[in-house]
Amino acid sequence: MLLNKLKINYLLLLIFLLVGNLPGYAQRKGNNSKSKEFFKPKSPQIKYVRPDTTVLLKYEDYPDDKSDAGRSVPFNPAKKLSIVSEDTSSLDLGQQSIVEMSEEVLVDSTWIKVAGYYAIWDTRNINPYHMDGRQIKEEIPLKLVDAANKRYSKMPLNETPVTSDFGFRGYRWHYGTDLDLNTGDSVRAVFDGVVRISKWDGGGYGNYLVVRHYNGLETLYGHLKQAIVKTGQYVKAGELIGWGGNTGRSTGSHLHFEVRYQGNPLDPERMYDFPDYALMAEEFKISAALFNYYNQVKKTSSRSRTSSARRVVTHKIRSGDTLSGIAKRYGVSVSQLTRLNGISGRTTLRPGRSIRIK
Repeated sequence: MLLNKLKINYLLLLIFLLVGNLPGYAQRKGNNSKSKEFFKPKSPQIKYVRPDTTVLLKYEDYPDDKSDAGRSVPFNPAKKLSIVSEDTSSLDLGQQSIVEMSEEVLVDSTWIKVAGYYAIWDTRNINPYHMDGRQIKEEIPLKLVDAANKRYSKMPLNETPVTSDFGFRGYRWHYGTDLDLNTGDSVRAVFDGVVRISKWDGGGYGNYLVVRHYNGLETLYGHLKQAIVKTGQYVKAGELIGWGGNTGRSTGSHLHFEVRYQGNPLDPERMYDFPDYALMAEEFKISAALFNYYNQVKKTSSRSRTSSARRVVTHKIRSGDTLSGIAKRYGVSVSQLTRLNGISGRTTLRPGRSIRIK
């Protein structure tokens, strides 16, 4: 009996060994192993791309107002910017970024071609480029009017009487041309482009706009009563962009009009014949000579630093004025007004008297 059981076990063991070595069985076993390897998840391959960067130059820092107008001159030292790998189709409003060069932006579901002269899109700072125009080596021709592509030029106002020229004025440099208007007059874009800044600057420009144009220029429109276009909006030459006013640091209703090349202000009257209500030419050449006035600005700023005089800003109270309204207009706090004038927040403001702002 025991012998028979041993024989049976021996036969079963022999059969198992023989079957395990059969070619078909080994093949099926191999296929199962490969199928497991095929479905095994693999680590993704990451390709690192180093984005293009823009070289930012450092310049001497000259003290000026804390307003946007004061910070718009090209003498402030360059700030360190975060480098991002993206194109201008993903504009992040309210932030500054260095982006890959692109000639198109997505505006209202439509691709709009814009000037390829800039790598920085900044919706806060008037001059984020920090490029000294005096370093331009050769003349740069700009086509202001491009009839083939239906891009034309218009004047910013229906009438353009000049009330203040580009140049030194009082204690500081005036970087634009002031054009007379009545509050509520129409203000229009002078070239096709995209609105880069629509902002309030209480101590300087008031309500103002900066528009980037196809031709490589940017224009600024200051002291507006109200801007009616938004950042990132595409505008055509002659399109209504705002209403003229007397906001910010202004002694009367007028349009403060600037023309800039990569942040460098140039005299608008070199480009526009305002009395004759016309653009001087359809082409304009950018050269280092246009910005030689920087040397004069430097001397003026140096004298201002060594002077013992101080600047006092006052506001003549009008009927209906309140401390909060005055503070908002000049971009200061109510507590600053009460401290400078030795009054409390409940003080009654009398029309005709002056209140110190700064």
